Amino acid sequence: MRKDNHHSPVALSYAQALLDLANEGHSASAIGQELRDLRQVIDAAPSLSGLLADPEIGVDQREKLIRTVFQGRVSKLLLDFLLVANKRRRLGLLEEIAGAYDELLDQQQGTVDVDATVAQHLDGRQLETVRRQVGAALKRDAAVHEYVDPEIIGGLILRVQDQLFDGSVRAQLAAMRRQLMEAKP
Repeated sequence: MRKDNHHSPVALSYAQALLDLANEGHSASAIGQELRDLRQVIDAAPSLSGLLADPEIGVDQREKLIRTVFQGRVSKLLLDFLLVANKRRRLGLLEEIAGAYDELLDQQQGTVDVDATVAQHLDGRQLETVRRQVGAALKRDAAVHEYVDPEIIGGLILRVQDQLFDGSVRAQLAAMRRQLMEAKP
């Protein structure tokens, strides 16, 4: 899953607060998984996202809905977090908070997400080689997500956070073409 590295200060604040609480007595990873699961549910049911963010639904009414839907299905910490976010009318930021939490957790654990775009699927050995080499270069554990785009012809395009490293054959051919065009009399 490609991550959006641009989160509002409010979403980052809520994500950091939740991570701090999760680190105190709960499993930060387990809370992260619950948030990812919740994000998938919201993505699959846009009407739920609308209900959570609808300003016409009162805080008390939405609290009852949250308790009915989530109590006993999520940890007490996440339920309490949802209730606080509801009282502060921040449930519309829930997906963004979940994304920010994931990134903060990865940072805490020394993991970096890497999107690798290739012309053809890599076998397990090749993917592991990419993971090890990128991890060694970044001095962090790399979680590589593979995407296939036959139009790059060959090579590899890596996206690490906000940086793009284009080692594709398509990019190399385009650079050669520019050089040839510039050298033309």
